[in-house]
Amino acid sequence: MTARRRHPLAGYAVVLFGLLLAGVGYAVVTEAGAASASAPAITQDAQIAQGQAIFREECATCHGQFAQGTPGVAPSLIGVGAAAVDFQVSTGRMPAKEPVAENGRKPVGLNTQQIHALAAYIESLGGGPAIPSTAQVSQVGANAGFGQQLFVADCAQCHNFQGAGGALTYGKYAPPLTQSTPTQIFEAMLTGPEAMPVFNNTTITPQEKRDIIAYIVQTRQEPNPGGFSLGRVGPVTEGLVAFLGLLLFMVLAALWITAKHRKTPHE
Repeated sequence: MTARRRHPLAGYAVVLFGLLLAGVGYAVVTEAGAASASAPAITQDAQIAQGQAIFREECATCHGQFAQGTPGVAPSLIGVGAAAVDFQVSTGRMPAKEPVAENGRKPVGLNTQQIHALAAYIESLGGGPAIPSTAQVSQVGANAGFGQQLFVADCAQCHNFQGAGGALTYGKYAPPLTQSTPTQIFEAMLTGPEAMPVFNNTTITPQEKRDIIAYIVQTRQEPNPGGFSLGRVGPVTEGLVAFLGLLLFMVLAALWITAKHRKTPHE
């Protein structure tokens, strides 16, 4: 063995064997990395394909086969982004009951996975605002007090101080925020559905959006020490209830007085 180990070719054999081991190891590592890198792309392509199939079945009748829109019926969806799709479909506003109508919240017809697939397909057509992540809508570290100030300045004129909603001009309305999830509230500010203006991340920063969401969620947990909340829509409703109650009392009092004076002395 000593003689063979000292053979002039032994050194070359050792070097060649080491190179072969290094090559095999590199091939294994790069193949695993390529497989892990290509997996999300395949998943994303499959998700987009699923979303395209859902779009053709549920949306193409109004929005067109290529989401280009139909004049007088439905707008183009190219460039609206995944956030707009997620908001409209997750709240049940889309698919719409009828064309050219302001759609309110209704039962959702698609599950979360189908909604995200549809959103991914629309996003693939022209980009746009993405669906906010869990961290973006988290209320951890959010300032509900500052969120109240922002809400009063930018939102209360339409949605009421407590987010109960209210009527707008031209027959439109601002929906209540009592059932909206933090993600849906964030998406609404980001995309401006229906009559709502767009509050992009420059107008209201993501942190300020989190503060507003924290305030809205906090108002849902506040007790009503005075009794019935009356929808928390403000003094108009409270004044109407007080007026009707007083009017009813006066009518009953007038009937009682009239009935009493109708009685004759011998009665």
